[in-house]
Amino acid sequence: MAFGSFSGQEQAPMAEINTTPLVDVMLVLLVVFIVTAPVMKHAVRVELPKAEAAKLEDKQDVIRLGVTADGTLKWGEEDVARADLPDRFAAAFAKDPLTEVHVYADKEARYEHIAQTMAAAQRAGLSRIGLMTDGSE
Repeated sequence: MAFGSFSGQEQAPMAEINTTPLVDVMLVLLVVFIVTAPVMKHAVRVELPKAEAAKLEDKQDVIRLGVTADGTLKWGEEDVARADLPDRFAAAFAKDPLTEVHVYADKEARYEHIAQTMAAAQRAGLSRIGLMTDGSE
């Protein structure tokens, strides 16, 4: 499409790009960034009050389940057979559906044992299952 005058003569098309709108947009963006940049770096120093409060204790049940390197399961401090897990999990779910299961697995434990333990808890209806780690590193 050629732009030109409305005279009846054929003229060559205009081969220039109009950069005025591009420059206008860039100048507006430059002004916006110049105005907002100092605001983003400004921090308000506030001296917060100090208060002592008692820790809020959750009254929900937590099952501490340990998986040792050889696959042995420990429910709290007592050993438990893998075949007894579904019944124990079902009883815990019947008592409180929001019961949490914290799985403490040895780093040498096979993933298969951990996955089977978590799947048994999930099949019983327990949905709050967490893998616990040692935060010392």
